[in-house]
Amino acid sequence: MRLIQITDSHLYADKQARSRAGIPWQQFQRVLEAVITERPDVVVFTGDISQDETAASYALACEALSALPCPWFWIAGNHDQPELMAAEHPLLEEVDLEQWRLLLLNTQVVGKPHGELGSVALSALAERLEQDDRPTLIAMHHPPVDVGAAWMDAIGLQDRDAFWQLLSAYPQVKMILFGHAHQAYAQHHQAAGTDIGVYGCPAMADQFLPGAEQFAIDEASRPGYRVVDFNAHEWQTWIERVVV
Repeated sequence: MRLIQITDSHLYADKQARSRAGIPWQQFQRVLEAVITERPDVVVFTGDISQDETAASYALACEALSALPCPWFWIAGNHDQPELMAAEHPLLEEVDLEQWRLLLLNTQVVGKPHGELGSVALSALAERLEQDDRPTLIAMHHPPVDVGAAWMDAIGLQDRDAFWQLLSAYPQVKMILFGHAHQAYAQHHQAAGTDIGVYGCPAMADQFLPGAEQFAIDEASRPGYRVVDFNAHEWQTWIERVVV
């Protein structure tokens, strides 16, 4: 099975609106065109679909995503309006991937750049993991780890310690995909006596400079997406970049 992660398109209702280093709609189109050529079985969009938080920006995204040759799913980022998203396309919590499960977590804290699951969502996650021991992939917007950029690490998942403590009881969790950081990331985190692959993804829009103490754009990097190929027992994952 092939899953592709896209993230952080930061679209405006105006297709010609500019971001710091490009035009988000053009960047979105180029990435989506490349994703389609990968022949994915499923696409997951890990948040910050919109920058201006308008209904029109989500309608624009959905119209373009309808060209995908497979089912696609999305979650809200800190810039998003979940109600407007849900009016265009469902916000699901779980997807059956046959031999695997995909769990989609909402880490948004309304009005704040950082993320948090909270005790209620953590309890619900534990209940879902108790119900099924198939290999599990978790998708979320905010990084549950430090990515090495001080300013970004300060606005990641705030209750990450509780999240990792919970996962220590569930060895079926194999992978975590996150957005928000606008950069590639790949590490293994020890939990439940096993290694969990933790992966970040380039943004569809501007890229952030890895290792920066303060906010900075990475003008040398291009938009991209993450490919995950997996079967019942193993997976491979890598990043693809797109010329805009």
